[in-house]
Amino acid sequence: MMSVSPPGRGEGEDIEEDASPLIPSAAGAESLRFSSRPSPPSHHGSEQSSHRLLAYSDALISIVATVMILPVCHTKIRADQELEESLQQLLTTKIAVYIMTFLIVTVAWASHIRLFQVIERIDDVLALLNLACMMLITFLPYTFSLMASFPDDTLGILSFCVCAIIIGLIQAVIVIYGFHRPYLLNAHICASEDQISYKYQILKMILQAPALFVLAGILSFIYCPVAYAVLALIIFLPYVTQCTQWCQNKIKGPKELQRVPFYTFHPNEPLSKERVEAFSDGVFAIVATLLILDICEDNVPDSKEVAEKFNGKLIEALSEYGPEFLAYFGSFVTVGLLWFVHHSLFLYITKSTRLMGLLNTLSLAFVGGLPLAFRLTHEFAANSRNELEAIQISCVIIFLASLFQFAIWAAALYNEKETLHHHIRYGGKEHAFMFAKLSLYPSVAFVTFCLTYVLSKFSTEIFHLMQIIVPFAFVLLRIIVQIVLAILAWLFSHLKPRTSVLIEEEESAISVNEVAS
Repeated sequence: MMSVSPPGRGEGEDIEEDASPLIPSAAGAESLRFSSRPSPPSHHGSEQSSHRLLAYSDALISIVATVMILPVCHTKIRADQELEESLQQLLTTKIAVYIMTFLIVTVAWASHIRLFQVIERIDDVLALLNLACMMLITFLPYTFSLMASFPDDTLGILSFCVCAIIIGLIQAVIVIYGFHRPYLLNAHICASEDQISYKYQILKMILQAPALFVLAGILSFIYCPVAYAVLALIIFLPYVTQCTQWCQNKIKGPKELQRVPFYTFHPNEPLSKERVEAFSDGVFAIVATLLILDICEDNVPDSKEVAEKFNGKLIEALSEYGPEFLAYFGSFVTVGLLWFVHHSLFLYITKSTRLMGLLNTLSLAFVGGLPLAFRLTHEFAANSRNELEAIQISCVIIFLASLFQFAIWAAALYNEKETLHHHIRYGGKEHAFMFAKLSLYPSVAFVTFCLTYVLSKFSTEIFHLMQIIVPFAFVLLRIIVQIVLAILAWLFSHLKPRTSVLIEEEESAISVNEVAS
């Protein structure tokens, strides 16, 4: 067993995570937990652990998913151009395509997770096949740039679909190769006598997405918006499939099929918690790093300008970029604190599910939009309408990113006995503190957004004040929660005696009436 002690806990209150092998329990597939256990020595030549390959793949896919925001950030907006008009003509389409392609890339990543929950060990051939898959995934940002710049052109959609189709076919080849060498498979599947059923079931599910990409590619020649609708359908394919199966079971009766625990399309289907954390950390790290690129690119003064305009005084030249540096530090603090909340939440999650993975992906998609928010907040003149709308966009991005983090916790609470440590469950020791931590950013972002409407002249000051207050609020949050809980306990303790007195009076009146009768 592996124990993890959260901050502020003693050794006697460690959080234990199950590190047992993948063995189905009597409770069914949902009770499975996945962990990185030590690999036994190889007895098949080049057989090796997949740990480093998976870490490399997670890092690469998180980079690919995040850098797709760059074409949106680098959209050129003139200083005299209204931001609302720019959003309608330039940014709206690009942002929509960014969110869709981000989610599709994370669908490919989730498929990669499930694939290597089936294949636990690799050899040289599987490593090379995975590299071919990663090469095509790294090409997706270019196809996204084509789609974002030419949304009505067939070539952009077609190039994206062709890459996605080949990725799906390579994953199918990996499955066929893995089942041809059963010693590479998960222990449960390797010991099964029905490996052929498992193989065809997995292949059927893997090839569903490439089939839809083929359909989207064909439709792009006819009408591009319909092709985009098919691409959007791929994101929610597991839930559409699960809903269809539920309807079929209601009409024709349930079918008793032997299923692989991690290829069920069920919302509670387990996903590797370690890989979810690794991918999320990668996205947060890349977003935090992207923020400095604009500073390095646009805020280093030219040497001739410093010599002529500022008499060679570099500090005076840099003082003109003060708002940009302030926006950078505020944005970095926002990214860092959103990561801190994410880390605090997953510290207490014992099992990650498909539904939680989808909500986490949506949160990360908006986290990936923070470089755009940073760029917009210092792009326009102070106290202009453009600056006001840029600040409001930043508030919306922060609100949605943090709201989906709160939704992850709500989804975990729905199955809290399987997904949450007992300290954080409803009524647990840390429940109120986690509720306050997860609700802080959505509340502050919403209030800031409303205040910028009411007090539009002070929108910049309000936004920067929010960025300054939130870190201190996190530091004092535990004290604030303890004070609130103490006040509530005091109120209930004073209300309780009055209630008990009334109950005693009613009981004595009833007893007197009984004696009299």
